[in-house]
Amino acid sequence: MSRVRAVLFDWGGTLTPWHQVDLMAQWHVFATEVGPGDEDVADLAARILEAEGLAWKQARTEHRSARVEDLLAEVGYGAEHPDYLRARGAYDRFWEPHTHTDPLVHPLWEGLRAQGIAVGVLSNTIWSRDHHRAIFERDGVLHLIDGDVYSSEIPWTKPHPEAFRAAAAAVDTDPADCVYVGDRLFEDIHGPQQVGMRAILVPHSDIPLEQRVEVDTTPDAVAHSLAEISGIVAGWNSGGPGG
Repeated sequence: MSRVRAVLFDWGGTLTPWHQVDLMAQWHVFATEVGPGDEDVADLAARILEAEGLAWKQARTEHRSARVEDLLAEVGYGAEHPDYLRARGAYDRFWEPHTHTDPLVHPLWEGLRAQGIAVGVLSNTIWSRDHHRAIFERDGVLHLIDGDVYSSEIPWTKPHPEAFRAAAAAVDTDPADCVYVGDRLFEDIHGPQQVGMRAILVPHSDIPLEQRVEVDTTPDAVAHSLAEISGIVAGWNSGGPGG
């Protein structure tokens, strides 16, 4: 096997710990801020959630990306709406406590970069690059990222091969010299293996059944904690089994 020159990471459920979030509540706070108008707040929140659910279904089945701004515009509450900024601010504040970076990320990334290994991020997301980079900056790890790609800025979502090629290009590394780390078998193991990457599963996320896609794939390694990633990679680079 070739030497590992870059490690790429999934975001939700990998860099930020998995936990259950009331998905209706996110849109309820948004809908409350745009006012009832001709539509009940609960009905509007349900309509936006349905549109979001469709977007994520298309991501899983067609590997087609989406942006939250476009999703909201489709339901009539995009950036041109007079209450958009206030409502979007409430939505962003709702998510803030659910986005904190795992404390193990900082020492892991410092350790990888000390070994001359680039650090990258590839996330399936409807949020913008600026939104994610603000989260990483808030948590003191943005300066440790050598390249990052978000599905909201490219046509594809994981597991489309082009998403992983884009992430490899962002860290200026051949896909065969990259390792991908994530918590989902379909998106994060099957996906990168299609382009010759090794893949490490972090199996601590309780992924809802409707978000799972059955796939016959085996991770190259399993890490039960992010703290194990460095050792796995070092093992591969030394010619050992790497976990």
